[in-house]
Parts: sequence; C-alpha cells; structure tokens
Amino acid sequence: MIRALLAACVLLAASPARGYETDQHHNRLLPLADSTAALNDKVNATLREIVALPRPPSDEGAFMQAIYHRLGGLHWVDRIEHWVMESPDVAKLSTPRYSSIYAGHPLWVTRVTTLFGIGATFKVDGVLIGSDKLGHFFSQGRKFYRRWLRSHDEASAAARSAYTERAIFGQMTTGDYSNADLVANYEGHRFYRSLFEDGIVPGKVAILRREEGRWVLQRDFDWADHVNPYWDEALNPNHYDRWLNPRMRERFLHFCDDYRIDPQQWTISPEEDERLRSHYATLQLRDTSDLRLPNLCRAGA
Repeated sequence: MIRALLAACVLLAASPARGYETDQHHNRLLPLADSTAALNDKVNATLREIVALPRPPSDEGAFMQAIYHRLGGLHWVDRIEHWVMESPDVAKLSTPRYSSIYAGHPLWVTRVTTLFGIGATFKVDGVLIGSDKLGHFFSQGRKFYRRWLRSHDEASAAARSAYTERAIFGQMTTGDYSNADLVANYEGHRFYRSLFEDGIVPGKVAILRREEGRWVLQRDFDWADHVNPYWDEALNPNHYDRWLNPRMRERFLHFCDDYRIDPQQWTISPEEDERLRSHYATLQLRDTSDLRLPNLCRAGA
C-alpha cells in the first residue's frame, strides 16, 4: 500500500491532475460575501484580452487553448485556482488544514489529500464551492469538450470523465469519487461550447462570433449559468471508498449541531435535487444522499 502510494505521488507530481480537496462543511454557518462578480470579471477580462490580441486565435480550437493557458494549465493547481486563493476580492471560508474533514485520518486512508492540503471555499451565485472546481471547469472541461468534438456524444465523453475520477486523478489516490468534480467537468464542456454555439445556455447567444476575420464578444460570461447546488460537496457529497467512508461518516456527524441551528444551509429541495439528477443523468454520479446531513443526522439520532 505505501509503495503504491509513493508511486502515485511521484506520478501526480509530474502530471496535470486535480487540485486540492476542499471542505464545504467547516464554518458553513458563517456569513460569507458572494464572489460571483469578482469571478465574472476575471473570466471576462481574460476573454477581452484574447480578443484584443494583435494576432488573435485563428479558430475555435486556438481560442479554447488561449483560455486554457491563461486560466487552466499543466500543473497541480490551475492558474485561476491560485488567483482565487490569493485574491482579496474573493471572500473565503477559513478552513485550517489541520481541522478539515480530511484531517486526522491515517495517511494510508486519505493518501494524496493529506500531502497536498485543503483548497479554498467561496460562494458563487449563492452556492459554496471549492477552488478545485475552477480547475475542473477549465482544464477537465476542456478535455470533456475535446472528446465531445470527436464523437458528438456527451455520454461517451462523460464515461471517460468518470473513469478519470475513479482512477489515478480520483478515488485511487484520494479515496473519494467526487460527484461535484464530474459536474464541474461537464459544465466546463458546456462553457467551451457556449463560446461558439447559440442556445447552449438557454435563451442566450454564443459568447463569441466571427466578423470580418476578427472575434467579437456578443455577451459576457456569467458563472451563474453553470454553478448550481451540485457543485457543493456538502449537498452533493463524495462517494468514499471502504476505508474512508466510515471515517467520513463519523466526521460528518460532528456537524449535526450546526445542521440543527440552520437546516436550510444543508438542504437541497426535492424538486431541485430531481431536476439536477435528471440533468446530469449521463455523468455517472453516485448516489451519496445518505451522507447529506438531513439524512445522516436523522439516522444518527
């Protein structure tokens, strides 16, 4: 086990992979300013920068790559994740590394997560999300989109996305299979399509169009078109392997007092839950509703 863990860490250090794990359970009841505007400004400034280049991207693929190189990147934590963690314009929850939901478990259980620590949690369109989801959106979303370009089959592209979450960049090295990561991957794919296609965001034209050999911005990007409660790992929990699951289940029970103070902070409506489950039916999300606090605390009581 230890030898396999070390080998995985060496491979991940040299490979483009998922970012830090995050924790949407700790300090959830604290007031937190919404950072949608700051994040929208970051993405829209990037799009304007690319459009204004003296030699702008020649085609859709080149434009996609230009975005990826500015906001994604071939490293453990994407550029936009670094920006969020350092930006004073993005309000973040305080989640100390040594008191997160992943702290205190044996190294052989949490594996890579223990070595790399915890990323930031912030609020977008009223939803708490982790900084790692931004990397999934731009980098893994790009991979999803490129697979879709080859097959024009979202289910096929989603199957590969789910495979990476099961394998070296997911459950194999962290012990968890993140439903929210898969949602962010898919929404990143939708973002890249929405750059060039009308109607990908219902009722909205494409972000870009070509006019006399130049790119023209038709509208602004908005994170609210993509973020929803399934990005929140307290509302859409991870699936944990047989070693980590009982430990995380016990850890989550520690938040039942917080849940009883403000149940709405931990609850997704049945109608919204059903709508999102149906919308993401092809993504191979795993049913982890038993780990949501309304169910877990009731069962624990």
